[in-house]
Amino acid sequence: MSVDVTLILTTVPDEAVAEKLVADALAARLCACVTQLRTVQSTYHWQGAIEVAQEIQLLFKTSAARALELEQFIQLHHPYDTPEILSWQATASTAYGQWITAETQRPLHV
Repeated sequence: MSVDVTLILTTVPDEAVAEKLVADALAARLCACVTQLRTVQSTYHWQGAIEVAQEIQLLFKTSAARALELEQFIQLHHPYDTPEILSWQATASTAYGQWITAETQRPLHV
């Protein structure tokens, strides 16, 4: 048996932005885990020119129930005008998928 989860990929300009985005998303229970894939080089068209940038790539793992909210959170807190936000469904092992689902539950208010 397996569990459906959502993976969301984004890039950010530097370590400080990465750390804040990750910490805030985890604190809000929008994801269970974020893998920081370190520095990548992105080459892209932007405003009529080809740009090259060093960026930090982040891979968020979340439940299907929280995916849209996480995408909106990234959009709202991202420093770029047009951030890369790629999302796709994946099948996780039962135990890992259940862990993601449990960790993305809203915390109980005491």
